[in-house]
Amino acid sequence: MKGIVQNQRITDVKVDLSKELRKSMTEAEKVFWHMVRNRKICNLKFRRQQIVDGFIVDFFCSEARLIIEVDGPIHEKKKKMEIDKERTEIFKQRGLREIRFSNYEILNDPEKVRSVINQIASTLPL
Repeated sequence: MKGIVQNQRITDVKVDLSKELRKSMTEAEKVFWHMVRNRKICNLKFRRQQIVDGFIVDFFCSEARLIIEVDGPIHEKKKKMEIDKERTEIFKQRGLREIRFSNYEILNDPEKVRSVINQIASTLPL
């Protein structure tokens, strides 16, 4: 799996779960996937439900070392926010960037979402 975060121990359970999550994406995840699949934004390749450091992230772009999370209302709860913060720190330590978009942003302001990703892509080395 060239280009994906390397040297991870991935259990069969995680692989099966990530496959299942690909089949049951939320409406916002489907919209986002349509926006980015086939290198539609800045020629970046995104993968869905990618396993990174034992976590299943919504979308991952290896070239940009970028994680995109699509957050529903559950992410507004205090406990979930604490877990998300811990995950973000782990990703930062690995040199990965994480961006969170709400379902609302993706469904109602896709141009803003594209703009944010374009800004990040413009900072990548050629």
